[in-house]
Amino acid sequence: MLNFELLRKIIGGILLVSIVALGFSKPVQQYIQFPKEVTLFEGQEFSFQKSRPVSAEMNSSNLSVSVDDEENTVSLNANKYGKNEMLLELAGFPIKKVDVNVLKDFKVIPGGQSIGVKLNTVGVLVVGHHQVNTNEGKQSPGEEAGIKVGDIITKINGKQIEKMSDVAPFVQEAGESGTPLKVEISRESGKVTTELKPQKEKDEDKFKLGLYIRDSAAGIGTMTFYHPQSKKYGALGHVISDMDTKKPIVVEDGQIVRSTVTSIEKGSNGDPGEKLARFSSDKEVIGNIQRNSPFGIFGKLNRDIENGVMDKPLPIALSHQVKEGPAQILTVVDNDEVKLFDIEIVSTIPQKFPATKGMVLKVTDKELLDKTGGIVQGMSGSPIIQDGKVVGAVTHVFVNDPTSGYGVHIEWMLNEAGIDIYEKEEEKAS
Repeated sequence: MLNFELLRKIIGGILLVSIVALGFSKPVQQYIQFPKEVTLFEGQEFSFQKSRPVSAEMNSSNLSVSVDDEENTVSLNANKYGKNEMLLELAGFPIKKVDVNVLKDFKVIPGGQSIGVKLNTVGVLVVGHHQVNTNEGKQSPGEEAGIKVGDIITKINGKQIEKMSDVAPFVQEAGESGTPLKVEISRESGKVTTELKPQKEKDEDKFKLGLYIRDSAAGIGTMTFYHPQSKKYGALGHVISDMDTKKPIVVEDGQIVRSTVTSIEKGSNGDPGEKLARFSSDKEVIGNIQRNSPFGIFGKLNRDIENGVMDKPLPIALSHQVKEGPAQILTVVDNDEVKLFDIEIVSTIPQKFPATKGMVLKVTDKELLDKTGGIVQGMSGSPIIQDGKVVGAVTHVFVNDPTSGYGVHIEWMLNEAGIDIYEKEEEKAS
């Protein structure tokens, strides 16, 4: 009986050690680490290294994907739009199922052009308070009415406010009659209504609100891409915020025009540089602005535009397809000439959900480093090209290291532009 019990424990111990050893074996570790899902575009290939005991085969006769199982490598070839399954096997036993999705061939035209941005806000934006010097002393009627910096005045006395010139007649009329204005405000927490009584400036005939307001904003950035079929574009790679309130600008509409870089303020540690530019002399509007989001500005172009370097449609890379290593950016550092510059993708995160910081970049191009010191303001939106694919855009510079910064994956910019690259397979009629 004792011998049998001892034998049972010995066999159990051997099995336990074998199972643990199997878990640490290279083939098993490979299948554990291999993703449960692979997404490719038509015509793309995906390869991975494998140990000899592991084999791979497709799980159906669907010809959307073919697999080449060689001694050390498995290659997936995306033939046509559709879905399939791949089985990884070890010693003839299935150990993992991988969903393989093939998306329709999709391409965009990379940008790199310097663009001027003109944004028109919804209503007028409150960017500050000031004191009105009245006969009774200094006071700010707007601040006393509870109006805050960052508020957007959308209505006065029930009438829609669209620009600064809409405000002045209400102020003077209310001041002369002594009747408070009924002001409707939009702020992050929701809509607010308040009453504001304009005050007369001492020794003047004008009545004032005690508020600094603005109805538009302008700046420069870089075009990232446009879709030749729909003319939808994406630029900047980050949200445009008001320089005074530091809050994202709520856009009613806007325009983009070509711009020309006049000079560069070189970046240094603790002091990010800047492109200085002016709107092109003809001020021709080349597109509208429909959206200002954390991923950039988006809208439609009026016409095709060229960068003179890469003017043919290029495929894109999804976030999980981007690799650490050499890449290039398209951008302007002199006049309106778009050039390619070398960078390195230091790290990349295969994101499942939209996020603004998906890559860390480092400028390695000597010419660009000599000219700008690295990444400067105005370069945001410069498209990142790797292995002939558009993979993302430059977004932010590291303040303490102007040679490095963040990038956003192109996948999320396309999503914000309203371009659906994940077209669902149409249901077949029964």
